[in-house]
Amino acid sequence: MKLNLNEVFRRIKWLVIPYLLVLCICLVIRLVFTRQTIYFTVNSIYSPVADFLAPFVTDLGNGWFAVIIAAVLALFSYRKAFLVVTSWGVTAIVAQILKFIFAAPRPKLYFKDQLSRIHFVKAVEILSYHSFPSGHTVTAFSLAVLFTYWSRNKGWGPVFLLIAVMVGYSRMYLSEHFFEDVIAGSVIGVIITVIWLYWLDNRAFIQRPEWQTGLLA
Repeated sequence: MKLNLNEVFRRIKWLVIPYLLVLCICLVIRLVFTRQTIYFTVNSIYSPVADFLAPFVTDLGNGWFAVIIAAVLALFSYRKAFLVVTSWGVTAIVAQILKFIFAAPRPKLYFKDQLSRIHFVKAVEILSYHSFPSGHTVTAFSLAVLFTYWSRNKGWGPVFLLIAVMVGYSRMYLSEHFFEDVIAGSVIGVIITVIWLYWLDNRAFIQRPEWQTGLLA
């Protein structure tokens, strides 16, 4: 079956529609407020519970988490596992290329003269370089697109979006990224995944019956 872009967007519209609304709000916030104002506003709102949870939430955007998800999916569907691994690979490559092109400092380095003002979460390694874009956010939004695409109940779309947004926020909470890093990561994760999904899911080999089964089948 030939899959067109309209069909892809139809399947993920309950993620895309609220995402576009959130994206517009975020862009307005970034236009109205400075990088410093946004960063220190986020950084000033913390608690012991959030300090405990944030590292676990942020790991949902880790590349290893995507690999684990793919391994689990391989038990039931080689096609879905392959789509997860390749989507993660393609989006990660794009993100890494941009990281090295922009070579942007992370908050710890950018605000090196104001470190006493910053709340850091204990036992979390804080990086200094390659801030733009947020790779964890890219992965989180890529996975959100894929799971919404596969879900029979499209009401899960906003739930997957919320999880992805939480991952993006955790990157700011942990002082690993700026607001614009997270915004860019979300855009890359959504757009590149949609394009890759459209291209790969139209390949004849991945529609063969043997690709629809998994190790447990």
